[in-house]
Amino acid sequence: GALCGNINVANGEFYATEHAVVVDFYKDCDVDWTAHFLTALNLNQYATATAQPGLAVSKINHVLIPLPPLAEQRRIVARLEELLPLVDELGKDEKELDAIEREFPDAIRKSLLQAAIEGKLTKREPGDGDARDLLAEIQKEKARLVKEGKIRRSAPLPPVAEDEIPFEIPDNWRWVRLGEITSYANSRQVNQREIPAGALVVELEDIEKDTCRILEKHYDRTPGSSKNQFSSGDVLYGKLRLYLKKTVVLQEDGYCSTEIVPFRGYGGIESKYLMYIMISPEIDSQINSLTYGMDMPRLGRKDAVLLPVPLPPLAEQRRIVARLEGLLPLVDELGKL
Repeated sequence: GALCGNINVANGEFYATEHAVVVDFYKDCDVDWTAHFLTALNLNQYATATAQPGLAVSKINHVLIPLPPLAEQRRIVARLEELLPLVDELGKDEKELDAIEREFPDAIRKSLLQAAIEGKLTKREPGDGDARDLLAEIQKEKARLVKEGKIRRSAPLPPVAEDEIPFEIPDNWRWVRLGEITSYANSRQVNQREIPAGALVVELEDIEKDTCRILEKHYDRTPGSSKNQFSSGDVLYGKLRLYLKKTVVLQEDGYCSTEIVPFRGYGGIESKYLMYIMISPEIDSQINSLTYGMDMPRLGRKDAVLLPVPLPPLAEQRRIVARLEGLLPLVDELGKL
């Protein structure tokens, strides 16, 4: 069926299958011109519409065709041999352009996220201060929470080494470890029997990949297993199949799959800044290099806690979030065109 109406020119002596029609030509017909013309006729349109389509010679014999003089046939062939390779190249170029158009919004999104966490999307302003001051406040808050029994005391994490730094950041920012500035290691798991009826329960399927959006909120689920509890403003980070980049910040309390880690920053760190960090290209690449499990790759808690991340002062975090929230929806619209 796929070869029905297919045209081939034989140079030399050959044998043809019984399913092929061998056509000889009179001296007034150039064989190459005839081959091009038969191709243009799309003889497949005359095939029988059956499970095994075929071309009846009787049908083809009655097809009317214009016949130019032999000299013009040869000029047509010469011209086609010049142009058809260009048409093939244009076809390849068109496919490449289509691929670029499809990938363009994603490339822009990645560029914006990477520029944001390198401090290239916003400008330093007087009064921003230094992230060192924020780190000092974070240490005080963590010490207070340990004293109040709200978090566990943990051993100090090693400072970020020079060879762990993937890109340059402004001199008033600091490289820190995720576990140093967030509650990533302190998520609380609850038994399904403790989850009240009508509570918001979030599964990975509810979070849209790449976009930091929730697809649907479910308040009618009956949990069949333990869940992680989260609070309004937590980052909900999908640690399974990280290449999907499923993460969101919700402004309400609830429960989520244990494949989703709820965490927040200490010291007033912007949750959405942390969310954007986790899906930014360079950091996401590092995260994916740390995953374990072939079929269902996951990020382990110990690896996540040690992850180096860039920390700007609070004022610049807010500007970064505002800038991304202004630009990323435009990129989403671009992807719909």
